[in-house]
Amino acid sequence: MSQWTPSSWRDHPADQQPDWPDHAALDRALKQLATVPPLVFAGEARQLTGALAEVQAGRAFLLQAGDCAESFENFSADAIRDKLKVVLQMAVVLTYGSGVPTVKVGRIAGQFAKPRSSPTEMVGDLELPSFRGHMVNDDAPTLAARIPDPDRLVAAYHQAASTLNLLRAFTKGGFADLSQVHVWNQEFVATSDEGRRYEAIAAEIDRAMRFMRACGIDLAREANLHQVDFFTSHEALLLGYEEALTRRDSLTGDWYDCSAHMLWIGERTRALDGAHVEFLSGVGNPLGCKIGPTASVDEVLALCERLNPERVPGRLTLISRMGVGKVREALPPLLAAVRDAGHPVVWACDPMHGNTTTTAGGRKTRHFDHVIDEVRGFFATCHAEGVWPGGLHIELTGDDVTECLGGAEEILEDHLDARYTTACDPRLNARQSLDLAFLVAELLRA
Repeated sequence: MSQWTPSSWRDHPADQQPDWPDHAALDRALKQLATVPPLVFAGEARQLTGALAEVQAGRAFLLQAGDCAESFENFSADAIRDKLKVVLQMAVVLTYGSGVPTVKVGRIAGQFAKPRSSPTEMVGDLELPSFRGHMVNDDAPTLAARIPDPDRLVAAYHQAASTLNLLRAFTKGGFADLSQVHVWNQEFVATSDEGRRYEAIAAEIDRAMRFMRACGIDLAREANLHQVDFFTSHEALLLGYEEALTRRDSLTGDWYDCSAHMLWIGERTRALDGAHVEFLSGVGNPLGCKIGPTASVDEVLALCERLNPERVPGRLTLISRMGVGKVREALPPLLAAVRDAGHPVVWACDPMHGNTTTTAGGRKTRHFDHVIDEVRGFFATCHAEGVWPGGLHIELTGDDVTECLGGAEEILEDHLDARYTTACDPRLNARQSLDLAFLVAELLRA
């Protein structure tokens, strides 16, 4: 740790970094980012660490949700509001159903870059450089659009700043007030079974608040009823961008990556000797690390030691993304080993990324039944090993999309093209997200 600096990652192998053709332009962009104001503050990151410590202790639950990859093109106040609506609805269902607080973390205001399994991809009959997220290149099917452009790093920062500004206004300015609980239910959701179940909870909350007022409780003085804490997160993939936004905290002297409250390492970039683990080992933010079915006990224990050597509760979240066919076999030895070694980690379930398939027509999709079954497997294995199932990590949207198969709407392959708008991977729509929240609340209550 004494040798760590924000740039020490450059001495390690760095996977999934774009091949920037104009290094002078890249240098200019990174120097500009190094001078801009931070997007978040160290104190906010420490607050999230404290909240996640409550999750680790089994006294709260983590909901980490948002877009697969944020888009420069589909950027609007309405889109941000509608995503927030779904997260707030899910949090109400989880908290009401389970009786424990829900820590709300968005995949938002920075989730612009995506790892890819191949440097090229087929678009029709064309082989093109892979789309790596709007922070790097464009998804248009032309060679010129796929050339990495460093100016996009600066554009991503400014969009993240605008998004954060609006999120803070929504969550602290009245929109997230519990008296608005009915307003969060969008029209296309309200007529569904999930929407009606949600409205029943909303009505119960209204009655409870009227009862408290009748008892003489001054609800206006209860800040937690009128605003929520909402944190941001993204995969710390492009290390030049993350380094440029890393600042030393004036109060503690520690380094924090001020691009988001929480950063995570992906399944493809969690090599112990790699640049991503090196970089995130030195920042004070709470961290996540995706753990897939190939992870060994030794690797996971070594990651715990590397990323949280002081064993700070709430510092490290291990995000299981095994796939429905492997979670019940691959996860238990990891849970047991981390538990027996005394590492105070949050265990969360990502039921999306291990269940991605490609249709005959070339569409990436996920089946909602597989998502549900992996969540059930995660809870069952955690219960068997005496470990608190601490969180859910999902990709969702507030739009009425048809990207994931199944669910109450019974979306079929023939329906995918109707409203398939994701920039990369398929997302749950609002009805599927609510359905999942009800299931998780039942599992937590059990």
